[in-house]
Amino acid sequence: MWNEEVRAIILHIVGARPQFIKLAPVIRAFREMDIPYAVLHTGQHYDHTMSDLHFTSLGLDEPHFHLGIGSDSHARQTSRMLEGIEEVLLRETPAFVLVYGDTNSTLAGALAAVKLGIPVGHVEAGVRSFDRRMPEEINRVVADHVSDHHFCPTMNAVSLLRKEGIEGILTGDVMYDALLQTRREDLTHPHALPFVLVTIHRAENTDVPEKFAGIWTGLKLLSREIPVLFPVHPRTRHRFPDLLQDGAPNLNLIEPVSYLTMLAMVRDASLVITDSGGVQKEAFLLGTPCVTVRDTTEWPETVQAGANTLVAAEPEALCRSARSMMGLKVALKDNPFGNGKASFAVAGFIREHYL
Repeated sequence: MWNEEVRAIILHIVGARPQFIKLAPVIRAFREMDIPYAVLHTGQHYDHTMSDLHFTSLGLDEPHFHLGIGSDSHARQTSRMLEGIEEVLLRETPAFVLVYGDTNSTLAGALAAVKLGIPVGHVEAGVRSFDRRMPEEINRVVADHVSDHHFCPTMNAVSLLRKEGIEGILTGDVMYDALLQTRREDLTHPHALPFVLVTIHRAENTDVPEKFAGIWTGLKLLSREIPVLFPVHPRTRHRFPDLLQDGAPNLNLIEPVSYLTMLAMVRDASLVITDSGGVQKEAFLLGTPCVTVRDTTEWPETVQAGANTLVAAEPEALCRSARSMMGLKVALKDNPFGNGKASFAVAGFIREHYL
């Protein structure tokens, strides 16, 4: 429970691995600026490898509130989050709520707060893929249109919000802050070079068996040329247990790893193949070329820089793109993701206006 004598509490609402990463540097900024806060974890990611492991590796304390929602359909999961978040908000009456990114936890946190008249800030506002088939896109758009303040990671995000009649605040990307705050000596992994690093978990690829089968076949073909490391998301492993057993000698399936280990693997990979928005950014910021198995991306800045390319979930197309991108030198110049002080920009704004 919170200290009842402290009234101006800021509540951070998170629920999934990418949000824990975004949360960590913001919490550091809050601590340095002596801003009172609490953290609510919805439990959207509940597996140890996707939740507790990342809290620990990021130096985050146990959340003040843990709803333990777990996995379910989008409607059921979001509705349970709304009920749990509302209960906490009514009891604790925070001065301000911060939501992060584009998950169901983002959507539920923003909706629950705004319906109670509590000001809401959206970290990573204005990001768009323009693909409404993605649940994440719906979450982003709704969160932006009900939030009071919009903390944008790039100028492109500011521009896109302006087209929707919303004024954003350019802060830079808090994930870049998180990367800069890691100690290089902590970025280690046990894998021999060279290798290609793969992460595939988005619904558009895992909810369509034919798509995932095409990706899997492409990875098996690519593994004939270079070892492939695939940390398998629990959702992906659950959906394709039989297919994942039909692998190849150099296609290595491993358990999900901590944030720091993942950064080290992204840094050292010859290529990253992913459908994750966060991993696209991390690859760009660490100088590793990326192939994104999607039709669109919420991070066009990485494509415009020549560091990322989009590809369909087809074996030959995936292999061709991988070969063309592998070993490409990614130069981090005119970084669109800011100067590494986005978290202090967010914290400073909140302290000035709400404390």
